[in-house]
Amino acid sequence: MALQTYSELKTAVADFLNRDDLTSVIPTFIALAESQIHRDIRHWKMEKRATGELDSEYSKIPTDWVETIQMHVTGQGTSPVNFASRQTIADRRYKNEDTAGTPLYYCHADSSFELWPTPDETYTIELLYYGKIQALSDSNADNWLLLDAPDVYLYGALIHSAPYLQEDERVAIWAQLYSAAVKRLNEQSEQSRMSGSGLTMKVRGLGGSQRRF
Repeated sequence: MALQTYSELKTAVADFLNRDDLTSVIPTFIALAESQIHRDIRHWKMEKRATGELDSEYSKIPTDWVETIQMHVTGQGTSPVNFASRQTIADRRYKNEDTAGTPLYYCHADSSFELWPTPDETYTIELLYYGKIQALSDSNADNWLLLDAPDVYLYGALIHSAPYLQEDERVAIWAQLYSAAVKRLNEQSEQSRMSGSGLTMKVRGLGGSQRRF
């Protein structure tokens, strides 16, 4: 069974459920699966980079943001901006009389990043983060996750079909298969990160010399 497009995924869900009367609700099962996928998967293909010129205490979080990986002040040298709790930042603001300076910490506040110290000039901030996977739809037939791991999508959608169909006994089956698929995908991502370390390249025609990267 081909499973590389949104249409094929909807057909596969209907086939697994052995139902032909769910056309209107299967897209909802898939959308619910995507919400869960964003909570469960952390893959290098989700990594995104954003930069901005900041001169104020708050900066809007990207609309497709899922989780921050790291934040830096760039420009003349690079310095990290580390995560801290809202209480920690509030305490530092109080103790230092809200003195401005180069941002050192951030927290989340009202759909924004709150920086401390408040920038004393315009700084370039670089954010590396996990972004949402582009949702499937009739106008967006596929994405990297469906092409790489269609089982994640299929079993994720089937999990959310069970409560609707009042087939609670099947939730455990779909959940087990979904969890196994997610685990494999996350593990493959970690292996990919490590696969380039200690590579040795043989250069032909140069007396068998080698270069190590």
